[in-house]
Amino acid sequence: MNLADPLRRRALQAPEHPAILYEGQSIPYRRLDADASRLAHALQAHGVRPGDRVALYLPNVPEFAVAYYAAQRLGAVTVSINAIFKSAEVEYLLADSGASVVFTVADLAGQLPGDACPGLRHRVVCDAAAGAAPAGCVALADWLAGVPDAAGPFPAAERRSDDPASLLYSSGTTGFPKGVTLTQHNVATNAATAAGASGYRSDDRLALFLPLFHVYAQNYILNGAVHAGATVALFRRFVPELVLDAIERERLTMFFGVPTIFIGLLGMDLSRRDLSSIRYEMSAASTMPEEVSRRWTERFGRRIYEGYGLTECSPFAAYNDAVEHRFGSVGRAVEGFELQIHDEQGRERPRGEWGEIVIRGPGVMAGYWNRPAETAEALRGGWLHSGDIGRMDEEGYVYIVDRVKDMINVSGFKVWPAEVEQYLYRIPGIHECAVYGVPDPVKGETVAVAVVARPGSGLSADEVIGWCREHLAAYKVPARVDLVGELPKSATGKLLKRVLREQAGGRGA
Repeated sequence: MNLADPLRRRALQAPEHPAILYEGQSIPYRRLDADASRLAHALQAHGVRPGDRVALYLPNVPEFAVAYYAAQRLGAVTVSINAIFKSAEVEYLLADSGASVVFTVADLAGQLPGDACPGLRHRVVCDAAAGAAPAGCVALADWLAGVPDAAGPFPAAERRSDDPASLLYSSGTTGFPKGVTLTQHNVATNAATAAGASGYRSDDRLALFLPLFHVYAQNYILNGAVHAGATVALFRRFVPELVLDAIERERLTMFFGVPTIFIGLLGMDLSRRDLSSIRYEMSAASTMPEEVSRRWTERFGRRIYEGYGLTECSPFAAYNDAVEHRFGSVGRAVEGFELQIHDEQGRERPRGEWGEIVIRGPGVMAGYWNRPAETAEALRGGWLHSGDIGRMDEEGYVYIVDRVKDMINVSGFKVWPAEVEQYLYRIPGIHECAVYGVPDPVKGETVAVAVVARPGSGLSADEVIGWCREHLAAYKVPARVDLVGELPKSATGKLLKRVLREQAGGRGA
């Protein structure tokens, strides 16, 4: 098997069907397959062999897909690097993975290490003109120069199902990032399951503005779309006006986001937009507040489908739900997966009681790259331990309470930020919010909240605290409320509560 096989198959079946739409270009499956094949020839000519690591330090540009499928066709292991990482972070990932080649763009080339990674033999700049690459790098055009146009299709290397296919690094919120090792079987089965669950069709056009270095965009959207022979409309990032223009112009049919994006769109006037081509919306990567989901359905007449999983399970493990949607849930286990709720001793909890969500199924990683002890801890007892706290109802629907690490301990009482956030979204003046814990000399921790108010609402901190005192138990009421212009977010749109905690330490309540 080989993860590039679906691309080759689609290029033969529908060669002129668009694979990628990007900034006015339409790249058919024939061309994407041919470009990936030619680059696979170049990789081999420059000494890359099956099992070698090929790093992709790229924004959302078509060359990401070309380099990804070229490396897969050769049998190499792709290493995805966050395109907002700086030199020290990039150096760590390149050294940890042992990558021998890195693909990047001119704007990022200055962040590549010099002699710090002796195993890194090639630094290839995809958007540099021939002969004009930055010092220490080579332009992709020059790198390909030795491969004749008539070289022919590169024969895909036969890989075992348990061979590593990609390394995607964890966020590293509790230490240095860990390389999640996903196998050929992990990625292939998860992409097929994603395409089936979301109902991808070959005539679909999927909005892809989430970063391709992230597992949601890379596996669920890109690999899932290629599996189905669909088209991805690729954007460098989420710029609302550009994406909305493309929906109208290109008649996009599927929209994939994270909760913060849907919250932002609910705050916009979309009445003059023709978004009638969209038939499907999906949210993943973090918990969707139930109130936001309900408001979306009331406004647009469609529910937002939700998926749940981790990088460590490729990522798709649960879905809400092709059969019966339940607000507030991330759904039930998808085909081949099993989810349970465990206590701290690894025993299954009764339905309705909360504990840690554990997962097993075909997408669960082989382990963390060169980290046997941490692999054993994450996969203990034959289950992937998610670090998420949740509960399961009698029909198997899972409801996420929060991350273990985000729990706030107020005088011995457990406060789950996501629960408080769910209630706060009922306050009309709140556009967006994030609840987090701050140290307290008496109580251990107290609840804090950063709030982005709706324009013109006149919302005050006292109003938020007064509402909470009326509707929540006293220990859940925020001791501090900060009204802010925006919340800190990662490149994937996740709220960075670590940053809020750091900022709170530097200012008074």
